[in-house]
Amino acid sequence: MTDRDQPAEDLLRELAPQVLGVLARRHGGAFDLCEDAVQEALLAAVRQWPADGVPANPRGWLVTVADRRLVDRVRGEIARRRREERLALATPQSALLAPAADAPDPSADDSLALLFLCCHPALPVPSRIALTLRAVGGLTTAQIAAAFLVPETTMAQRISRAKQTLRAAGGRLAPPEGSARLGEDGEDGEDGAARLGEVRHVLYLVFNEGYTASGGEELTAPRLAAEAIRLTRLLLRLTPGDTETAGLLALMLLTDARRPARTGPHGELVPLDEQDRTRWDRGLLDEGLELIAATLPRGHVGPYQVQAAVAAVHGEAATAEATDWPQILALYDLLLRLDANPVVALNRAVAVAMVHGPAAGLGLVDELAADRRLTRHHRLLAVRAHLLDRLGTDPPAAARTYREAAARTTSAPERRHLTTRAQQADPHPNT
Repeated sequence: MTDRDQPAEDLLRELAPQVLGVLARRHGGAFDLCEDAVQEALLAAVRQWPADGVPANPRGWLVTVADRRLVDRVRGEIARRRREERLALATPQSALLAPAADAPDPSADDSLALLFLCCHPALPVPSRIALTLRAVGGLTTAQIAAAFLVPETTMAQRISRAKQTLRAAGGRLAPPEGSARLGEDGEDGEDGAARLGEVRHVLYLVFNEGYTASGGEELTAPRLAAEAIRLTRLLLRLTPGDTETAGLLALMLLTDARRPARTGPHGELVPLDEQDRTRWDRGLLDEGLELIAATLPRGHVGPYQVQAAVAAVHGEAATAEATDWPQILALYDLLLRLDANPVVALNRAVAVAMVHGPAAGLGLVDELAADRRLTRHHRLLAVRAHLLDRLGTDPPAAARTYREAAARTTSAPERRHLTTRAQQADPHPNT
């Protein structure tokens, strides 16, 4: 398939980080101006390409338009406000006015450096997510705002502050020291490895928000999940020796394969043990199983690989009853040693309940209730209610806990599901 045959939206999202990389390398520290210029070029393409057709060299077209927009803006600032000193400190004037024909080697791919830049340690996590989706994902501010259920003005301010922070921190388009070796054997110095871990974490958070939206009327935000998968594929292509990136991609594929079965005909939440597994996406499932099977034997095993292995056990079970829960419990034991956080411990409690009975799981959940990171989280209450329900000795307590969990979630589908569970646990609460 040629560029002319590829859907324009997909092509623009693919080219966005490449074009931004060209401008950022050419204009040095002016990342904020480069990013704005690329967004203007993307909008111009959205307006012109449907009528005129995709140009023969779409990447070159975008670079030319973006570069002209940037130069026009700089010249305008010079003419109106005499601010050339600010930009001249970061970029030589000759570079700012360089014609598009002088673009760097078109085969160069700055996507990895761009991911590192968007996940700069100086930025808070929400800003990293927003900047990654806009600069590398090619999503508009309006699309990102809609996905995270915030006003467009709020998201625009977040992105603007992130770019200002990058400028103040001296962020430049260059991967951390030694990170070029990541593609060879997955090993690197502490700086590059830590920054790569931050990139993975941002993509993981984007996927989680897409798979289970934290608020709103819809259970999922498929666009975010798809974008997280696309960017993780890109990251793995750029760092093929990194087994944790491979594990993260496998985890996303195996998890997203279940999405078609997660909702019923009216948008209601369908839990894993009740899903029609014939509706799972077999293509994603097979790809994820193959990827994690090829990755686990290759070297150091990290948390994403173990989570992918858990998802693989679920994916290989033809029915909920056929799930190998002892194997899942063993994997959670390993995961807890690798990543001792309360969410992992809560998931392990569920596995313990499936292997040793709900009472054993409840004991662990009650211990976790003392952890301040989970005390007010609806998931702790939902798990406790589910185990009380399975135990069957105190239906009113199970119903009360379901209702308390429902009151704490900001997701409408989860709230309806938990409320329904409460009614099923104790159908006659006042009798």
